[in-house]
Amino acid sequence: MPLSTSPTAPALPFSSPSHSKPKGSCQRWFSIKKEVNVCSGRIHFNRKSRNGDFAINSASRESSPSVGFDVQFPKDYAELLQQAKEATELAVKDNRQLMEIEFPTAGLGSVPGDGEGGIEMTESMELIREFCDLFITPEKATRTRIFFPEAKEVQFARNSVFGGVSFKLDYLTKPSFFEDFGFVEKVKMADRVKPEDELFLVAYPYFNVSEMLVVEELYKEAVVSTSRKLIIFNGELDRIRSGYYPPFFYPKLAALNKTLLPKMETVYYIHNFKGHKGGVLFRCYPGPWKVLRRTRKGYICLHQQDLMPSLKEVALDILPSA
Repeated sequence: MPLSTSPTAPALPFSSPSHSKPKGSCQRWFSIKKEVNVCSGRIHFNRKSRNGDFAINSASRESSPSVGFDVQFPKDYAELLQQAKEATELAVKDNRQLMEIEFPTAGLGSVPGDGEGGIEMTESMELIREFCDLFITPEKATRTRIFFPEAKEVQFARNSVFGGVSFKLDYLTKPSFFEDFGFVEKVKMADRVKPEDELFLVAYPYFNVSEMLVVEELYKEAVVSTSRKLIIFNGELDRIRSGYYPPFFYPKLAALNKTLLPKMETVYYIHNFKGHKGGVLFRCYPGPWKVLRRTRKGYICLHQQDLMPSLKEVALDILPSA
């Protein structure tokens, strides 16, 4: 798997989240003085605070997971990570075991492919480190196992972003004799997991089709019927949801739509749609799924619903008709 060789600033423990970038690289900040979100006839103005506060109305969450819960689209990556952290905490309290966090790394308005593959993975690695510093307390660090796609990336992580951390760094696959032809050897999860492990975080398992099959094995063998939690971070699972992998050629991968993905809670999600009538599909647990459109003043909510719409539905039905 290609990895970026661009310099990576070492991540340090955070009292408040910030995303530093090496000198000379592009900053990923957006200067927005005021944002507007309109849903169900309500207009919300974002505060200038960067702490990602949740705007929760008085309605009880008991009646519906998304009732009375509204989170504004993040202004920058610092606010995004804070929102993702709080959403994950709420999901854990609700006893969700299998969770997904998905958002673009080449800019809040970017789509997959806007950045070079190796650079996007390195940016994901940096953001995962910042998320871990926010979400995982120091006493839980040694009971957290972070899986990277392969062993080479574990070494890269130890020498850069994850240098000196207490987290356990591990991998899903290892090279095989036929690596040049796209084949890798799956790692047996029973041999990697330890009894003291409490949280698994899987980093961007999308480069090789075998990686998500190993994630399913990890879930079945080490999470089901336990109190452990598993988070998939930027796994580009929409490739599986949308049928990107033809079932005839990838039957096991396509089967995940019936076996694994229905058990998953997407706790934080951003997917951008480009074009004249483009927009954003946004979700922050336990709130509803929102289709937003960017304006000069911020974001307008065009549509919201409790269940995740397909990307095809958003692109062909919701955005054009709004």
